[in-house]
Amino acid sequence: MRVNKKANLWFGATLLLWSSFWLDEILVLTHAQPLGALTVFVLSCIQFFTPVLLYVSILFFTNPTYKFKAKDGTLFILPLVYLVILILNRTTQNDYKTFLLVLTLAHAILYTTKSYIKLRMHQRKITLFSSNTDEIDLKWLENIILVLFLLVMVISVFNLIYMGTPLKLYLKGMMLVTILFVAYSSLKQKEIFPVNVKHRDEVIAIDEDVETANTTKRKILNDEELVALTSKLHALMKEKQLYLDNDINLASLSEAMDITPHQLSYIINNGFHQNFFQFVNTYRIDKAKSLLLDKSLRKMTILGIAYESGFNSKTAFNTTFKKFTNQTPSEFKKTEF
Repeated sequence: MRVNKKANLWFGATLLLWSSFWLDEILVLTHAQPLGALTVFVLSCIQFFTPVLLYVSILFFTNPTYKFKAKDGTLFILPLVYLVILILNRTTQNDYKTFLLVLTLAHAILYTTKSYIKLRMHQRKITLFSSNTDEIDLKWLENIILVLFLLVMVISVFNLIYMGTPLKLYLKGMMLVTILFVAYSSLKQKEIFPVNVKHRDEVIAIDEDVETANTTKRKILNDEELVALTSKLHALMKEKQLYLDNDINLASLSEAMDITPHQLSYIINNGFHQNFFQFVNTYRIDKAKSLLLDKSLRKMTILGIAYESGFNSKTAFNTTFKKFTNQTPSEFKKTEF
């Protein structure tokens, strides 16, 4: 995929490092020679970057135009500390294995937590520019992080209590299920941001503005302009039914209105008191209700009504409909009839 390309590369590197943790067991299964001390040392240093690479991949999933900054140098602080302790463990008589394990655990917790927070922020922000969020909310990555966090805790505690003992079969089973889920979910991931470069830059700019905005809202339109453009937008949505386009986003709708995405976002927020997701889906839900209540369409399936209302999947339709009405489409139809 074009937009997710950098994110996919970093996530692939994460999976590569993650897979290396099974190298010892593969060698045992294949009756190969165990790794030498120097190889183990180098591999341990590289593996320590696994949580960092996961975090960096999420940075690019949530902002494909992300540029590394000087502050990102902090990503190397704990790995350098880990390297120093590894060298001390190898060159001195002291045993630092427990300390290394605790440092690894702390490092994993730190970056899984940062990754989780970044994903939660992303899930809030995409509602500002997208009308269909179920395939771009990176929920699968959030679930993976929660599972990995649990596994890190379980495996670390297991290693502290049973130092040197191989992991039990059920822990390996948990890892296998996690790996299969990662493979399935990553292959299903759609482009998160618009493929159109102009649209992508515009929605990312909106995204960054929200992240850095002051608590006091900046007034970019006067009251008369706001009233006029609010009426124009409502008329455009009702007459041209732009909400039926399931790929509609803030940038494409702003083009139809002949205004900037910033102005459109301001109109939706202050004229309709909604975000973009709520605004577009309000029209879609109203359309769906009229179709569900149309007696001549009683044989139309829920999926058919979903597509006719501008939704791109039955799951998205059911989830959004329930969020707006506290009922599923089927429940609504049964109640009304």
